[in-house]
Amino acid sequence: MLKRTFFHIAAAAMLTLASGSADQLRAADTSGTVLETMNAAGYTYAHVDSGTGKIWIAVPKTEIAAGDRISYSEGMEIKNFHSKSLDRTFPSIIFSSGIVDTELVPVAVAEATPVDAPADPFAAAVAREQQTAPTAPAPVMGATSGGSTGAIVPFSEIVVEKAPGENSYTVEEIFTQAKALNGKTIRVQAKVVKVSENIMGRNWIHLQDGTGNPMNNTHDLVVTTHEHASSDTVILFEGTLAADKDFGAGYKYAAIIEEAKIIK
Repeated sequence: MLKRTFFHIAAAAMLTLASGSADQLRAADTSGTVLETMNAAGYTYAHVDSGTGKIWIAVPKTEIAAGDRISYSEGMEIKNFHSKSLDRTFPSIIFSSGIVDTELVPVAVAEATPVDAPADPFAAAVAREQQTAPTAPAPVMGATSGGSTGAIVPFSEIVVEKAPGENSYTVEEIFTQAKALNGKTIRVQAKVVKVSENIMGRNWIHLQDGTGNPMNNTHDLVVTTHEHASSDTVILFEGTLAADKDFGAGYKYAAIIEEAKIIK
């Protein structure tokens, strides 16, 4: 049995994500036959055939070869992940905590976290946001929070006009109607007040339009997108609203817009 590494410990700290999420944390182990492998940036990438399908996995660098039968702990699945060190994009890859139930032993773990992906992506994201976000007002007891407490950007005295159209909403309206809008494509026009780039392959953008209640943290809306946006710019976003989205590791939102696109 493999010894626990920093990767194991970090993975164990994460909470299970909502079922059906594209980036989902699974606790079950799985097995398969290795088809091909490659090493880069402290990871071993392996193409594994489970018998019912094929999947790419990445584990802390381990001596495995094509033809080996392995069992591995599933972890965070990332869609369209681009490895800079390999200069290759994987349509889907699972960053696993490691090989289990095998005599295979991982190569000495690098002291630094591998550059391609953090051991605990969401925990790292929360830490990054908490390091850069000013202190937000504490929410009223029992009130719904707009996002993870440490990541909320304080209320700004700004006024942004609501975009025209039946599927357009203000920040406040999105939080108020989140459950009814869950799963629907909506638009919001607001000012970018904070940008956290390249977290789990997406950019996390905080928006405000002057509406919402800062005491309930419903003034600060987050959208995730593959597009880039600059702070202090007013942008019209369109994406899918998710209500009560819990990514784990303290990353929970009463409302969040995912797969957002900038409308020119």
